[in-house]
Amino acid sequence: MCGIAGWYRRGGEAVPLEIVTRQCDTIVHRGPNDHGALVDGNFGFGMRRLSIIDIAGGHQPISTPDGRYSIVFNGEIYNHLELRSELEAAGVRFATRSDTETLLAAFAHWQDDAWLRLDGMYAVAIWDRLNRSLTLARDPLGIKPLYLTEQHGGIAFASEIRALRPLPGHRFDVDERAVHDFFSYGHVLRPRTIFQQVQSLQPGHWLRTGRDTETHLEAFWKPRFQVRSDVSEQECIEEMRTRLRASVKRQMLADVPVGSFLSGGVDSAAVTAIMAEISPQPVKAFTVGFPGTSIDETDAASRIARHLGCEHIVLPLEPEAAGTLLPAVQAAFDEPCAATSAVPHWHLSRLAAQHVKVVLCGEGSDEIFGGYKRQRTAMAAAKWAPYLNALGPIVGVLDHLPATASQRWNYLRANIRRFRQSAALENSAQRFFAGTQISSPWVRERLYDRDFFARQESARSVAALEQEHLSDFGIDRLDPLQQFMLADLVVHMPSSLLNRLDQTSMAHSLEARVPFLSHGLVDWAMSIPNDMKLRGKTGKYVLKKAVAPWLENGGLSTRKLGFQLPFAEWFRGDFSQFAREAWYDSGASSSGFLDSRGVDALFEEHRVGAANHGRILYAIAMFGCWWEQSLLGSTSAGSATDVYRTS
Repeated sequence: MCGIAGWYRRGGEAVPLEIVTRQCDTIVHRGPNDHGALVDGNFGFGMRRLSIIDIAGGHQPISTPDGRYSIVFNGEIYNHLELRSELEAAGVRFATRSDTETLLAAFAHWQDDAWLRLDGMYAVAIWDRLNRSLTLARDPLGIKPLYLTEQHGGIAFASEIRALRPLPGHRFDVDERAVHDFFSYGHVLRPRTIFQQVQSLQPGHWLRTGRDTETHLEAFWKPRFQVRSDVSEQECIEEMRTRLRASVKRQMLADVPVGSFLSGGVDSAAVTAIMAEISPQPVKAFTVGFPGTSIDETDAASRIARHLGCEHIVLPLEPEAAGTLLPAVQAAFDEPCAATSAVPHWHLSRLAAQHVKVVLCGEGSDEIFGGYKRQRTAMAAAKWAPYLNALGPIVGVLDHLPATASQRWNYLRANIRRFRQSAALENSAQRFFAGTQISSPWVRERLYDRDFFARQESARSVAALEQEHLSDFGIDRLDPLQQFMLADLVVHMPSSLLNRLDQTSMAHSLEARVPFLSHGLVDWAMSIPNDMKLRGKTGKYVLKKAVAPWLENGGLSTRKLGFQLPFAEWFRGDFSQFAREAWYDSGASSSGFLDSRGVDALFEEHRVGAANHGRILYAIAMFGCWWEQSLLGSTSAGSATDVYRTS
């Protein structure tokens, strides 16, 4: 695991070694164990290394014996031993045991056919000295990040945006469309970033550029539903066990201690159970708890850990602690982040890093096996659409009823309105964009500055977002559940879930691995019938059946909670005051994006229980933290010339 960065000035002047070194120094947290760089005229790249495999021999950059190809690489290739054997049979000789050398040899031997042979998570840069071309590639699901900027005829790349900042003469202007993304979804929708000049390389793609400045981008993997009808339920259950066992076993490969993140749910429990079966030592399992709140899963996680014989390490998280450390959590990110679980994951990663260098996590299971409540809600909206649309004028009366003293009624009324509007949409891809928002259009109308709202909201309908992000996937040929799950895979995972996992773990020099997101396992999950994923109200049906023999009866949490923050409860207490101060004291309130009267109104409505604005208030606080940490000086929206500051 590493952080990588580089710059190709394509026909320009030489790249100074000190610039590449400065790039890498900004991401030392990603790789505190080693560093290296290579400069070849107008090209240079480097890395910071967190040593996991072949600790002594895995120094980067690595070059082929003839010196033609050189590589820097962030991630792990779990099947590198199998690939190495195949390459050795073809006459390739290796000087180290590292997966980096295996990956470079695979590319030199198979060229771009190598990418689909890899089982792993990776962001790769390969320099071809002979043709003076740069190849960049990113793993199929987007587990590892890779950011790009093309300015002044050159192209630069990095594992984090902050590592692009040392490049002389480069601009980083705030993109107001990305700001709208953030206040709508709690994150920026990829491949866009918060800065106009920076994009992320899309998952499952490789990019090549040479001295002529032309850039070629090509997909080597895309998620596709190819459902089989010739498999029985028992066959699916058995294959679920076999494939998950194989993925976990592969991802336990390391020359350093490996632990797990454990909530009270089936995903992390399944991963931890397989680890306990394989490991000769008790697995170190890490849990974060929220004492006295409705989402605390400590008891369920403790039951699972005892049953599996784990060494269970629990971190209780109080509102006061989260409020004090909120700026530190945001500092782990280059962009404002309001991901639901960023705070507990940051704390959990800090705890785990004191004991191990690698953790296995349960992320990705909900997306590929239908585990989210929002997926079931979308299915219900599709089912009830004809009736609700027919009763539209009658049901619409609820929208105009005033708030009451009953908090439960106020929340229910808002949920009914969102459900009715979801039912009116054309398909479940659009329901995804509506259902994953942290703020509704009518809330944003009150919250946004009037001009900012006029520029952004009308042009960003859910139909437009569907066209922007999913037009290449044949949405019309998919059923409603498949439409929603595809959007989760293509949009939510790289934009939010995996970005959050990478940033919070690497902030503490901890490698987080995701066994459910081996692309072979994902391909298989997309081939099984829908009722193996969502059966009635039961999500992840096949997974729950598969792991039931490994866990004691009643050991799992009865509700899906995972790693979250208790927003509604905390924002009615002292935490609300911290969030308000984060917005106003940072200078973000003068950015021109939000209307201060609207911000104040939302805080007050939440305080008295007239509405549940917990998610958007958290986003406002995190944007304030990001603004203060990342921007020198503030300018009005639409003319931002702010300079990004490395931390």
